[in-house]
Amino acid sequence: MSHFAILLSNKVDKEELIHRLFSGKITGKLNVFNNVKGVLFSDLAIADFLEEEHKHHTIEITKAEKRQLNTFSSGERRKAYLEYCLAQNPDYIIFDNPLDHLDYQSRKDLLKRLTELSKTISIIELVNRKESFLPFIKNRWFIKDNNFKLTEVPKIIETSQKIFKADIPNSLLAFNNDYKSVVELNNVSVSYNDTVIVKDVNWSVSKGEFWQLIGPNGSGKSTILSLITGDNPKAYGQNIYIFGHKKGSGESIWDLKKRIGYFSTNLTELFKRNHTVEQMILSGFYDSIGLYQEASDLQKQKVNEWLRIIKMSEFKNFYFNRLNLGQQRLILIIRALVKQPPLLILDEPIEGLDQENSDLVIQLINTLINKTDITIIYVSHTIEKGLSPSNIYELIPTQNGSIGKLKS
Repeated sequence: MSHFAILLSNKVDKEELIHRLFSGKITGKLNVFNNVKGVLFSDLAIADFLEEEHKHHTIEITKAEKRQLNTFSSGERRKAYLEYCLAQNPDYIIFDNPLDHLDYQSRKDLLKRLTELSKTISIIELVNRKESFLPFIKNRWFIKDNNFKLTEVPKIIETSQKIFKADIPNSLLAFNNDYKSVVELNNVSVSYNDTVIVKDVNWSVSKGEFWQLIGPNGSGKSTILSLITGDNPKAYGQNIYIFGHKKGSGESIWDLKKRIGYFSTNLTELFKRNHTVEQMILSGFYDSIGLYQEASDLQKQKVNEWLRIIKMSEFKNFYFNRLNLGQQRLILIIRALVKQPPLLILDEPIEGLDQENSDLVIQLINTLINKTDITIIYVSHTIEKGLSPSNIYELIPTQNGSIGKLKS
């Protein structure tokens, strides 16, 4: 079997690289994959299936479960999609950051599975950080830019240190700060059909705190977030308080969303149209997928201020969907921040980023912690170097649903 592990900078057009591999016209060391059948195991491919399911209300990958793919957690989607890929009987599989979005045990299980698969099928692994290399692949290379030239993996990845020294822009919106607890869940339980997702969860997040929410795949992290953001009707009738008000006591979902900034890697799937970077950030004032009303001059001024802070002013009129992944990630985080919300939720903001862009996101988060009173809930499977959450809340699966506890 021919196996390749390739480290990619976020400057690389990954979709074009994959297209060239599948075209059967790739040159150089990878030409061993010309004229054989390959499939892609990737968030990009999963996003395409999600879009098809949404458009046509179909079920393709998870027919046996009789559930649409969008009802699964990120990790569960990946497991289901791997089985779908193998059912195509390919000669090789391109694995795009295969260990992303997986908890420790799931990574361990997938690594074991891929090690077994490597004996019967060729693997091309694409990663953005060296620590993600699959250990059984010794044929390792680096691609820096869109010349797609395979070079030796550098011993040290140099990153440009963008220090965010500018003051954080003031908010255009006046939020009521007359509350101590931002989020309070008291004995909250959520079930779907006969399956209990979370059981008797108690969690209190106070103003200005920096929390990390952890737990294995399927433990209910996404469920907890949806209860907070107002996207889950299971919140009503339960003892859930957001900004000091009990859910269902009169506030609309849009009143709630005005005070929450939300980032998820899945958001990129929703922005397929040709919106400029400026339009993308402006849409954060309206919590809309795209900009459908005329923004004010003051709102545009705030966009300019945020772009100056992250040193991306020259990209204001660029199309968002033509930026590299790292640039898109920063813009989506700024979109969540532009209205200066009292609560910022960041769901796996580092996944899929190379070392340089990971450093930039970490620096931005630290700047917010040091220079604002924004409350932050950060969701990730790992503790990133350079980030120090003040508190960690862990969801622990049991046979009767996940329970929560403070992690010391």
